[in-house]
Amino acid sequence: MKTHAATFCLGVWVMGTVCVSIVAMQNFYTIDRLLDGPHHPAFAAFVEDAGREDARNVLRYLSSELNRLFFQLWNVAQIGIGGAALWLVWGMPAPAGARLRWTLVAMLAVVIVLTVGITPQILAIGRSIDFVPRDPPPPAIATFGVLHAAYTLLELAKCGAGIVAALWLARGRPQTA
Repeated sequence: MKTHAATFCLGVWVMGTVCVSIVAMQNFYTIDRLLDGPHHPAFAAFVEDAGREDARNVLRYLSSELNRLFFQLWNVAQIGIGGAALWLVWGMPAPAGARLRWTLVAMLAVVIVLTVGITPQILAIGRSIDFVPRDPPPPAIATFGVLHAAYTLLELAKCGAGIVAALWLARGRPQTA
């Protein structure tokens, strides 16, 4: 039973990561779709009054704030999901159990680094460059890009480790008490 529950937790963890990433990307793509596509008359009037560039800046700010919230909430949720998965595999016999435990510990370590180290910096720098002209690019853009790339690479590594761990569980089905 614990094996099934641990597999479920890993599935939730991996799919949650994928879903949050897709939502974040789509939040930004939707801005251009809204500005380029057919409009609700009230929205068209807003864009006309504000001007396309100012409307785009407001929508980008809204998308940024939503993404900031989603990633903060998801990071905290991952700690709970990962903790539950780790608890579920804790009593599994070696070597499979040890391999799973260390994989989950590594995944949780990534989440903690993201939650405590990288995300707060991304939030602070991101907010400092909201509504700042991009031509020429402000110096903080480079730092933001490096942090964002680090976040993305760590998330991909964590997600890959989660898939591998779920496959180990599904294939091995170690028996636990």
